[in-house]
Amino acid sequence: MGRGRFLSVKWLPAPELRVGIVVSKKVGKAVVRNRIKRRLREILRRLHLPKAHLLVVASPEARGAAYAELFQDLIRALKKSGLIQ
Repeated sequence: MGRGRFLSVKWLPAPELRVGIVVSKKVGKAVVRNRIKRRLREILRRLHLPKAHLLVVASPEARGAAYAELFQDLIRALKKSGLIQ
């Protein structure tokens, strides 16, 4: 498991890449939650990740994070978790 400032990442080896994104109501109302999910999906789409089942959980601090901050935080969390180098 890798944690960043705005999110945490858990993964298991798998024959295919599958991603789950969790943004709870603690983060904000639906508009805010959906914006964070859209940003995370776009970041994950741009990364070429190895095959794994991946779970990304956003924390309430992600509410005010810009796209670039989420990008760097996700990269940091993925490195801490050992999924990427």
